[in-house]
Amino acid sequence: MSRYKDLYNNQVKDAMTKKFEYKNVMEIPKIDKIVLNMGVGEAKENAKLLEAAIGDLETITGQKAVITRAKNSVANFKIREGMAIGAKVTLRGEKMYEFLDRLVNLALPRVRDFRGVNPNAFDGRGNYALGIKEQLIFPEIEYDKVDKIRGMDIIIVTTAKTDEEARELLTQFGMPFAR
Repeated sequence: MSRYKDLYNNQVKDAMTKKFEYKNVMEIPKIDKIVLNMGVGEAKENAKLLEAAIGDLETITGQKAVITRAKNSVANFKIREGMAIGAKVTLRGEKMYEFLDRLVNLALPRVRDFRGVNPNAFDGRGNYALGIKEQLIFPEIEYDKVDKIRGMDIIIVTTAKTDEEARELLTQFGMPFAR
């Protein structure tokens, strides 16, 4: 069992209950899933770029990535409906906690000029979105084998009702919010 799951079961639940005075254990927010999304706009000309992005996502998460397709056509971007334009991975359970641990303790400290993540990137319903400019911050990615530096979006979906509850939950997990 991962260290983060133990941390949630012991310290995080107690701290959250103290701060927000929950009456029922089922009210205590928890992390539901983490979704990693990589948009590859150049994939419309070169399918190899999409395969490389999928390979990076699978290396980072240890789980199979799913190709995302365009929902509708956009003439200005030369995109037709159904075209492959990116990839995503949804993490739950043990792999989710393991990824969060690696993100907070290994990857984010490797970001250049890192002063903490944006404390205002919550969506109003307790979910947090984090954008990363390069996949190289993850130790699993070998610098020599990277063909192109790509960014990705990491969305942490929680069961929290408000942003304040979600911020406290992520702070308890060690998320380094900027002051």
